[in-house]
Amino acid sequence: MGKKRIIKKGEEGAAAEGSPAGGEKAEVKVSSKKIHEGRVYVCSSYNNTLMSLSDERGNVLAQISAGSLGFKGTKKSTPFAASKVADAISQIARDRGMERVAVLIKGVGSGRDSALRALGAKGFIVASIEDVTPVPHNGPRPRKVRRV
Repeated sequence: MGKKRIIKKGEEGAAAEGSPAGGEKAEVKVSSKKIHEGRVYVCSSYNNTLMSLSDERGNVLAQISAGSLGFKGTKKSTPFAASKVADAISQIARDRGMERVAVLIKGVGSGRDSALRALGAKGFIVASIEDVTPVPHNGPRPRKVRRV
């Protein structure tokens, strides 16, 4: 287990200034580099809405879901939850200095439209909207051959 540390009277201030103890949160360092253009990926499923913010090269800067904002159960898949996720991701994009975004939407959930409308309402210049929902190209597997 190791040696127990005993804080002496002179060390109290130094211990408080050091690294954060158990319950305290460390401050997150945000890069000062401003990014003017980026991409927003919206993944809207039947159960949740996920949004990712990336730069032009595809490096992810932030990711937020309806569940991480506190929505639980079936409320995660609602259009209201999707608009709140879009508000949160747009705030992060504003802090980074982003003005122009390309939106890529994937999925069949009910939060697709409201997420896109919320991004447009926040004052971003939407350069393009692309639907990247995967579609099967060869259909379902055929039935087996009937033997008589």
